[in-house]
Amino acid sequence: MSSGNESIKRYLNYIGGSWKEPTGGEYYPDINPADETDVIGHFPLSTVDDAVEAVSQAHRAFPAWSRLLPQQRAQYISRFAELLEKDVQRIAEGLCREEGKTMKEAMGEPGRGYTECNYFIGEAQRLDGITMPSDRANVSSVAVRVPLGVIAAISPWNFPFLTPIRKIIPALATGNTVVFKPAYDTPLCGVMLMELFDQAGFPPGVVNMVIGRGSTMGDAICGDPRVKGITFTGSTTVGRRINRIAAANFTKVQLEMGGKNPCIVAQYQDLNRAADAITAAAFAVTGQRCTSISRVIVMRNQAEELETLITERMKSYVLGKGSDPQVTMGPVINRAAGESIMQYIRSAEEEGAKIRAGGRQLTGGKFDKGFYIEPTLITEVTPKMKVAIEEIFGPVLVVIKVDSFEEAVSVANDSEYGLAASLFSDNLAWIHEFQANVESGMVHINHGTVTDACMPFGGVKSSGLGPFSKGSTNKDFYTNYKVNYVQYR
Repeated sequence: MSSGNESIKRYLNYIGGSWKEPTGGEYYPDINPADETDVIGHFPLSTVDDAVEAVSQAHRAFPAWSRLLPQQRAQYISRFAELLEKDVQRIAEGLCREEGKTMKEAMGEPGRGYTECNYFIGEAQRLDGITMPSDRANVSSVAVRVPLGVIAAISPWNFPFLTPIRKIIPALATGNTVVFKPAYDTPLCGVMLMELFDQAGFPPGVVNMVIGRGSTMGDAICGDPRVKGITFTGSTTVGRRINRIAAANFTKVQLEMGGKNPCIVAQYQDLNRAADAITAAAFAVTGQRCTSISRVIVMRNQAEELETLITERMKSYVLGKGSDPQVTMGPVINRAAGESIMQYIRSAEEEGAKIRAGGRQLTGGKFDKGFYIEPTLITEVTPKMKVAIEEIFGPVLVVIKVDSFEEAVSVANDSEYGLAASLFSDNLAWIHEFQANVESGMVHINHGTVTDACMPFGGVKSSGLGPFSKGSTNKDFYTNYKVNYVQYR
């Protein structure tokens, strides 16, 4: 929601069921990454006081909200879902303008949010417990699920509408209240989301939002002892900091962090199909997905053909502003991110790798208004090069050649990350070995890194900590067990 002169597009926090100015009175401009002259609006630079107020409102609202029956909470969420379904076009237009996605990608995000929202409406009415026969006469033993309390939901900029839904809806459905902090680069999506919660008539304080820099108020939210759970998606660096802060209060965490997702190609006959899937998984959303394929590990005898097929497909990408229906790849999120990606590309050449395709920042005309990087394929990469180890988070795919399947799995596992991994192979024994031995939270066989709405989502090692999100495992984060013993005679 905006305030004051509409021409300046000043937006507010959402706290205790009301739209509120930041206590410090400061705002910052939200810039369209496809056109840096386009100021989307001015958004709050919230302070610690704003964060504390949001937590207080959520804490105050928790007792009444948690005592509602699951089906009563589901009625509120159903109204939210109905409003979301009707507003997909407007949301997608705002998302495209703010994050840089193409319209096709932007339309898919609230659409998927609607699907996942409806799934969890049902899941929250299946809050299964544990009933066991007691080892004592005349005693019943039952464990029931209970909500945690106030949940801090901290979301990233790359899926600024879908990811908050994945966090907020399960929290509310299981009886918790929420303090939501959207990413600094995508506050408009947060506002649009809160507008829907407001229109759905949720009680004051059940859902709250504070906008601004995590470095200013993140510690205040995560370190508040009244916050009983923190669900975060973002970088591993920030995730580690949140985990340290949470540990002081024994606050429960659900951390979804970085990835350096490998794709092995070994004894797979349909290389055209593999190239299609790999290219799509590497360059969708301008390569700015945590599950993007970033390393292709291929047997030497199929490497040249696969590289050629991927290169051919990369030629079809059309870069530009996502609102243009001809465009198939938008800009990176901001100039700092773009400069970092270009440094990785340069480092690869300095270490002896070859830029097989792309590798340039586009300039001139419309490209001068945003930071556009060609989809890039880097070959002759060795496992210890910087581009093979570190998360780049952009439209860059590297190819590593190996001599055996065992070596391929070893290279895939030689990473601090373990989010998603894929294998293209016709060898059934290798498929089973890969599923058993790859160090990854999600494993994909003979397709890209697409996930289902009803299945758990998460990683291992430095990619994740705590119960997986989505699916039935979400209940393990948003609830605790309370074990009840009753002696009835």
